[in-house]
Amino acid sequence: MPVFDMLETFLVKKLKFTPCFRLRLITRTLYVAFTMFIGMLIPFFGSLLGFLGGLVFAPTTYFLPCIMWLAIYKPKRFSLTWFTNWICIILGVVLMILAPIGALRQIILQAKTFEVFL
Repeated sequence: MPVFDMLETFLVKKLKFTPCFRLRLITRTLYVAFTMFIGMLIPFFGSLLGFLGGLVFAPTTYFLPCIMWLAIYKPKRFSLTWFTNWICIILGVVLMILAPIGALRQIILQAKTFEVFL
């Protein structure tokens, strides 16, 4: 949404377009079509998403909230919530390590048979 807002603000303020539903529909449709074209142009886009997701998504979703929760609430050691959080932390770290490795392997395998729009 911030990207759409930035595009519409640029079109209205700099290029003097009239703000209306039609401008919003055309701008958003063209932006989505352009980004889809770029995504299709990169044959290993899915693996690239897996690589970046493993590096960025896993820590911020799986184990950093658990670490913060443990630091804030300080549950009793070896209680059910303490074990649950530590299991999530361990699984998150394993996911953060294995996902980029698997995605990088997939990128390397796909690079051997690189074709545009495949």
